[in-house]
Amino acid sequence: MTSGWFRFAVWLQAGALLLGASAAAVADEADALFEQVIDLAAERAATAYQPPAEMLPEPLASIDYDQYRSIRFRPEGALWRGQARFEVQFFHPGFLFPHPVTVHELRDGEVHRIAFDPASFRYEHDAAPLADVVAPDLGFAGFRLHFPINTEAYKDEVMVFLGASYFRLVGPGQVYGLSSRGLAVDTALPSGEEFPAFREFWLLRPEAQADTVTILALLDGPSVTGAYRFDLRVAPEVTVEVDSRLFARTDLRKLGVAPLTSMYFLGEASVRDHDDFRPRVHDSEGLLHRTSAGEWLWRPVSNFRHLRVSSLRDQRPQGFGLVQRNRAFDAYLDLEAEYHRRPSQWVVPLDGDWSSGGVELVEIPTDSEIHDNIVAYWVDDAPFRAGERRRYRYRIQVFDAEPPSGVTPPARVLRTRSGWGAVPGVAEPPPRSLRRFVVDFAGGDLDTLGPGAGLEPRLEASSGRITDLTARWLPDDSGWRASFLLEPENARPADLRLFLVHDGRPVTETWTYVWHPDEL
Repeated sequence: MTSGWFRFAVWLQAGALLLGASAAAVADEADALFEQVIDLAAERAATAYQPPAEMLPEPLASIDYDQYRSIRFRPEGALWRGQARFEVQFFHPGFLFPHPVTVHELRDGEVHRIAFDPASFRYEHDAAPLADVVAPDLGFAGFRLHFPINTEAYKDEVMVFLGASYFRLVGPGQVYGLSSRGLAVDTALPSGEEFPAFREFWLLRPEAQADTVTILALLDGPSVTGAYRFDLRVAPEVTVEVDSRLFARTDLRKLGVAPLTSMYFLGEASVRDHDDFRPRVHDSEGLLHRTSAGEWLWRPVSNFRHLRVSSLRDQRPQGFGLVQRNRAFDAYLDLEAEYHRRPSQWVVPLDGDWSSGGVELVEIPTDSEIHDNIVAYWVDDAPFRAGERRRYRYRIQVFDAEPPSGVTPPARVLRTRSGWGAVPGVAEPPPRSLRRFVVDFAGGDLDTLGPGAGLEPRLEASSGRITDLTARWLPDDSGWRASFLLEPENARPADLRLFLVHDGRPVTETWTYVWHPDEL
């Protein structure tokens, strides 16, 4: 029942680049090397795309999941071990990762390629015969950075690059859940999604006591190339500043910037029935968006029967992210997957080509928790044409329930539930299409507003008829409940917006949701 690493298709390609940097300071070395990677990305975009070559020998190219899990990196061979608080361990190529990447290290002003060495791995159990056929200089599937984020006595994983342009982050007390990506191209389009891949990496050796490390990456794909700089900082919280320079090789139909990929199988917002002992199974339960005007929007995610794509329109958003708000074990009851410990991530645009567009949410039907089916990213209204270039710089912050944005959000949505709007026992019940929605709010100003505060619910619906709109104090003193009935207008979806008002001003975030009558 564990939601593990292998939930995505991967395309990896390898290249080679030996660069020199002459500046004495680490920051200057990083800047100089990044400029060279940017030039390389621009040159790649001006040439035809070359798909990755098949490089793995048999039987390594056809190993299964159990064999791959039996190949383990030897921690004593970690890069920078004993030299810095950060350490780097590498992933073996094979299984879902047939196209190795090239990894370099920048140290003392020079770039050195990190050679693949079979002796750096243990080939255990079913993988033992592979030790005799693995050749040197294969390259790596990816790598992971370790740092003492929980205790000084042990270096936990904090960031992982593995597969296409995927990378994962984890904070103190957390386990891996959702993924970030360098780029999303043509997601949820009938033509199919394109997966550009990081082909090459440069790791900049940090100082011995540094809590920040820099990684550079070259991205390549059929439609786009890119140069990426990741500045990972682990204190006082885990954050990554991303500087991406993109070059269009061809016209792109949809460019998804700062994509977050997650999983939602079942939960309190579910409409579909699931035979499962666990009340919730998800890595993220909602999309949070802070608009340029300062409004906080919350959209619950779900596992619908049909593919759903929606957009929260904005200009230069202040932030967006996928959030796992409920951190209580008894909300999930899963001892293996530990969904109550999955991280949330918040994207803060810094500068670059953020302009008019929208935060797009993609919800894909799934019958298993092993599949990532939730994607959120920024899409600019302006098309990205062949020969054009763009820059997007943003910060990714890892958190638990509340984004560490420096600004306290208003009262938040505590839960979302819905069901048939019939009154039990009536002689002539309404049609099954009549829907009762219940949205509970808690925190913020609601902590000081008791049952006599007289809050007013404000609700907008793009279609359908709304009745029985009320706001009531919850009897366990945990907050307020807004409730209403929606009578859909034939088969038209209803885009809903709801918040609570006190003395003429909003005191909660805005709950947004799209109800599709064909889900019944």
